Parts: sequence; structure tokens; C-alpha cells
Amino acid sequence: MKRSFFLLFVTVMTPLLAEKSIVVDLSEQKAYAYEDGYVLFSGCISSGVEGRETPTGEYKVLEKKRYHRSNMWPRPNGGAKMHYMLRLSYDGIAMHLGYVPNRPASHGCVRMKNGFAQRMFKWAEVGTPVTIEGDGAEYLARKHRSHAVYDDVYGVVDFHD
Repeated sequence: MKRSFFLLFVTVMTPLLAEKSIVVDLSEQKAYAYEDGYVLFSGCISSGVEGRETPTGEYKVLEKKRYHRSNMWPRPNGGAKMHYMLRLSYDGIAMHLGYVPNRPASHGCVRMKNGFAQRMFKWAEVGTPVTIEGDGAEYLARKHRSHAVYDDVYGVVDFHD
């Protein structure tokens, strides 16, 4: 009987006890959903612009809110839509649905594309650890270099967007 109960418990509870984490790589402008050490899914993000950089560090999802409005942006009274919001701090950092133009463009939050934001919102739980690492400026520099036209004698000749 004990063995049957144990097997039932393991079968039912193991999927519920999966170790989840989120990694946001500012140098790649991507976020990754990890489960039990494997990337389950990933998507493009847009982090903070120069002067409003998304802070790196270790966070946890503090709150989930499907329909949320910012109390900070736009200044002075807020009101910007932040649907599918995963709050990471109480001083204005969250992951949420927003415009993702393939470069840093936010006021410090991590914006996620339509579809990716909903999937992350549904998958993540309050308490899920989030690591934000890398540098958005590094992403921009790499992107800028990759669009350069080189000349063997003169070096960089022209940049294309």
C-alpha cells in the first residue's frame, strides 16, 4: 500500500515540482524559460535604453497580473499598458507585453512580444527565479558591427541598417 501511494504521489506531484527559472540575456535581447535545466522556450525581448538600462541581477517573480497599467510611465501619472506583467521589483522592473523593435527600447522593463508574453505569463509562477545578465549596449554594438561593410585597405566603409 505504501509503495502504491508513493508511486501515485511521484506520478502526480513530479510535474508540479519541476524546477523553473527565467534567464534574460540583455546581450542577446532574448529571454529563456528553463525547466529542470533545459530551455523549454525562448523569445525576443526589448530591454532598457541608455540611461534607463534594465538592471542586472537575481530576482523572483513577485506578482502576476494579466491587465496592468504603469504608475510611472508615461510621466507624470503613468497609465502605460503592461499586460501579462510579471513583477520583478517594487521599484519599477517587470517583464510584460510590449513593443519589441529588435533593440533596447524600454524605460527599464523587459518587454516581450505578443505570443511570447502570454506563454511566459502562463508558464511562470510567483516565486520563479529570474536572472538578468548581459549588457544591452553590447547587443547594439554587435548589431552595428554586423551591418558594417568592410574594405581591406580602409576598414569600415559604410554601415547599413
